Amino acid sequence: MSDKSDKKEKIKLSVEKRKITGRKVKVLRRDGFLPANIYGKKVKSLAVQLKTEDFLPVFKEAGETALVELKLVGEEKMRPVLIHNVHFHPVSGDPLHADFYQVDLKQKVTSKIPVELIGESPAVKEKVGILIQPLNEVEVEALPTDLPEKIEVNISDLKAINDTVSLDEVKIPSGVKILTDQKEILAKIEPLAKEEEVVPPAEEEVPAEGEEEPTEEGEGEGEGEAPVTEAKPETKEEKASEETPKEKK
Repeated sequence: MSDKSDKKEKIKLSVEKRKITGRKVKVLRRDGFLPANIYGKKVKSLAVQLKTEDFLPVFKEAGETALVELKLVGEEKMRPVLIHNVHFHPVSGDPLHADFYQVDLKQKVTSKIPVELIGESPAVKEKVGILIQPLNEVEVEALPTDLPEKIEVNISDLKAINDTVSLDEVKIPSGVKILTDQKEILAKIEPLAKEEEVVPPAEEEVPAEGEEEPTEEGEGEGEGEAPVTEAKPETKEEKASEETPKEKK
């Protein structure tokens, strides 16, 4: 019985040596090329470039866990690599740079494997709670050919609040050593979010008719206006002068 990895078609990619470095790589990107580097243990770092349109479908298929056979123009032997450290433009989403980590097929490597939730949670289906995924990737150690593309986590047994699936409950492919803490939770059911109650504002007390609302000193006086003073009673002389009309001259 042949191994599953033998049946899988190998992923291939072609690159060429790059002469342009530094800030001038903007010219490469404008012309449709992606700047990249090849590096690894006992491997001399090499600046390379490739067509962006060739890189994107390969990266979509391989991610950072599947082996890629890299063909460097001018060399006959293929280089087994893993795609690492892909940088994307924050606005356009176009790739800006990538690294190709050349591996020794006979030596184990460490890599972060994505976690994928499969199945359907009864708690979510029946709206008992919500599903959260605290951990999106798991660090493993394995031979390059044994690296899994993903770690699948079945959530069909999550039926109630606080039900969880931890890493030690997940089946791991043979030849793969888990480096992440085995007690890490990969999926959990949390209570539904409660809607916050809106408290109406307190009604202001209206003073009864004939009553004046007490104010603090200075409150109610217009800005720049003189303070109101109590009127003085008129004298007899002032009152008489107002009542007696003045004679015409």
